[in-house]
Amino acid sequence: MGFFAIFLLLSILFVSASFSSGEMQPKMGVCYGELGNNLPIPSKSIQLIQKLNAKRIKIYGTNPKILKAIQHTDIQISIMVPNQLIPAISTNQTLADHWVHSNVVPFYPKSKIRYLLVGNEILSNQPNSTWFKLVPAMRKIRYSVKKFGLKKIKIGTPLAMDVLESSFPPSNGTFRSDVREKVILPLLRFLDRTKSFFFVDAYTYFPWVSQPLQINLDYALLQLTNITYTDPGTNLTYNNLLDQMLDSVVFAMKRLGYPNIRLFLAETGWPNGGDLDQIGANVYNAATYNRNVVKKFMAKPPTGTPARPGTLIPTMIFALYNENQKPGQGTERHFGLLYPNGSHVYPIDLSGKTSVSEYPVLPEPKSNRKLWCVAADSANKTALAEAVSYACSQGNRTCDPIQPGGKCYKPNSLSKHASYAFSSYWTQLRTAGATCFFNGLAVMTSKDPSYGSCKYPSVNL
Repeated sequence: MGFFAIFLLLSILFVSASFSSGEMQPKMGVCYGELGNNLPIPSKSIQLIQKLNAKRIKIYGTNPKILKAIQHTDIQISIMVPNQLIPAISTNQTLADHWVHSNVVPFYPKSKIRYLLVGNEILSNQPNSTWFKLVPAMRKIRYSVKKFGLKKIKIGTPLAMDVLESSFPPSNGTFRSDVREKVILPLLRFLDRTKSFFFVDAYTYFPWVSQPLQINLDYALLQLTNITYTDPGTNLTYNNLLDQMLDSVVFAMKRLGYPNIRLFLAETGWPNGGDLDQIGANVYNAATYNRNVVKKFMAKPPTGTPARPGTLIPTMIFALYNENQKPGQGTERHFGLLYPNGSHVYPIDLSGKTSVSEYPVLPEPKSNRKLWCVAADSANKTALAEAVSYACSQGNRTCDPIQPGGKCYKPNSLSKHASYAFSSYWTQLRTAGATCFFNGLAVMTSKDPSYGSCKYPSVNL
């Protein structure tokens, strides 16, 4: 037998042994956020997590009560260095040592701390002065982890999908130019050298809700349909939106010379509710999506993605609870698998042993099948006025009803006029490529903004 054949055989045997021993067995996790004033205490929460059959949890800090509560359980945990400490730690090894010694050492190994995440989506929500300190901080933390003999802990950082400037088609996945060379390249080098994961937060809900007329809902919910998309650059065929998103990250890494770094789906989920005008956010869709996520990522053998078939992708569902103190739109407070009283929002088994067909049938939501394009609540007034001028300058008498004497002129409100102008512009010019965006000043709603004799134009969903 030749050398290559022997090497290949040994590799197969090693992988098989690792898989059978549990080292590579799929484990579904859940993100345990604490932004609620009505949540159960950590010991009760850990019991609820065990009933969900989750084998991993991610917390957004190092709450010692949670770390103590999981001791002597089989639950693996990801903990997090706060965003605000990254600049200081990046230049101070003593501070990194102190943080690890205070927050990790007292609980290890009784608590199965397996991942230490440095920051949370810092390339999305932090000043760019912090971006360039991320990888130096990760190096400092890793040095501390090794110094204290914490052998089983991987270092990483979760990034949102907005780290890409292009994600469609997946083969065109490209990291943003403002971070590509100075942040992402050093990060990939670090992850490759330390055999860690690229942690990514990927939600199909957000691209779907921004283009519900272009993206099929079942495709976003991971439902088995005859809907597919073939990437013209690779001829790979996709049957759900999540695979497209994950492979766009794979190709972005490959483009920078790192084709083999493993993915860790650090957050994914679907809102079970929200504000009245937020489309698609309901219990039925949330249950459908999350059950399909469990089915996909708990499959044995692993299914992977079209670009990486058969690859195990560790996955965390967001979130454990509906958290009533989360800021932002109503959907942000409605991603939980559980209500704060510990009851299920819908039945779900994270072990993957319950097939989707075994769950009780949920009633399909009654939803308005029309959409309007309206001004966002937080829109800047100056920018909003400029956007209205643009929408009204495109012809087709788009804004006649909001001119003096028109049916929608009163009340003479910039927000109401903008909402009418956006809806009118979008409905008339959508087939020519117009979108409901206006540089983030507009949002789609299923709540009819019409009033009195003023009827806003709409689009059928």
